[in-house]
Amino acid sequence: LFSLQKGSSPVAPVHIVSEESADKTNLGFIHAFVAAISVIIVSELGDKTFFIAAIMAMRYNRLTVLAGAMLALGLMTCLSVLFGYATTVIPRVYTYYVSTALFAIFGIRMLREGLKMSPDEGQEELEEVQAEIKKKDEELQRTKLLNGPGDVESGPGTTIPQKKWLHFISPIFVQAFTLTFLAEWGDRSQLTTIVLAAREDPYGVAVGGTVGHCLCTGLAVIGGRMIAQKISVRTVTIIGGIVFLAFAFSALFISPDSGF
Repeated sequence: LFSLQKGSSPVAPVHIVSEESADKTNLGFIHAFVAAISVIIVSELGDKTFFIAAIMAMRYNRLTVLAGAMLALGLMTCLSVLFGYATTVIPRVYTYYVSTALFAIFGIRMLREGLKMSPDEGQEELEEVQAEIKKKDEELQRTKLLNGPGDVESGPGTTIPQKKWLHFISPIFVQAFTLTFLAEWGDRSQLTTIVLAAREDPYGVAVGGTVGHCLCTGLAVIGGRMIAQKISVRTVTIIGGIVFLAFAFSALFISPDSGF
């Protein structure tokens, strides 16, 4: 009996190690989630994708605009995380310090841009997005005029399936998806998501990035023009620069092999 008890004693340290690794994984996920959501919020508030959602929601069905924009942003976030995760084949010590340098560069650039901005800087981008959406609307109206008579003459047998298909994926949904996806491609938030995924827990970055986009896009859809005009792009840009520099500065106190 003594030998059995003695033999069973080494089991305890294994259990402790597994608990420690689980805690480390959870902490890595939380750290990545907080980093992603904070970076996305300071990058997207007052950004082009924010204005696209805000202006389209004032003219069309809000749920349709929100669904199209969120599908584009969710897809972009997943692609960015995959791009970032692909770089993990490189030794972590290199990706960690390269990403830290990129955060410092992004932070300095955002601070410089913010300090040079005028208080009403966002109005120019707002007008640019309005012109772009107006152009898309005109193209949509021309398409309707061209296709309209043909649909009427074709009879009820062919129009019913077409209507069901258009209800499933409406032109407004496609427009919100396309405009948002193209505006987000190569944007600062996409680049920072890639950088974060290279150094943080990819699942935490994916969830945090998606939640951050949901908050910003939902705010744009609900608030519309009022929020777009109230937000100071200059203030958000300066705060964003400080957040990026804070992540770069934290690398001085966190080891690359710490797991997060």
